[in-house]
Amino acid sequence: MKGVYVLAIIVSKDIEVRVGALGKIDFKEGWYAYVGSAQKGLENRVKRHLTGIRQRNFWHVDYLLDNDFVEVVTAFYKAADKSVECEIADKLKKKGVPMAGFGCSDCTCESHLFKIDDYDFLRDFMSEIQL
Repeated sequence: MKGVYVLAIIVSKDIEVRVGALGKIDFKEGWYAYVGSAQKGLENRVKRHLTGIRQRNFWHVDYLLDNDFVEVVTAFYKAADKSVECEIADKLKKKGVPMAGFGCSDCTCESHLFKIDDYDFLRDFMSEIQL
């Protein structure tokens, strides 16, 4: 199945993470939403992020999720074309704080990772956009 997903991520304390070519990034304690897509194997991609089982870090989010103070709380997902990934990121940008350049090296978006107020906001927003 191909589709898009949003990870609800909690960072339990302020941390600094080296994120591939992006270099060191400061993450403040709190909630984040990461928007991604998979053009095949959506279930496996989401499972990879939820379990942390991977042979190497490939996507920007892998570097963040490797930190002991970071946890994926849940994933929202649905079958959709890749273009929906950027549409969701654009909508989240209006509600959250974008982490510049994160997760968007294959598009023109400002970011695909956003610092958000809380989980309730994200859950309600996901319901609004039917994810």
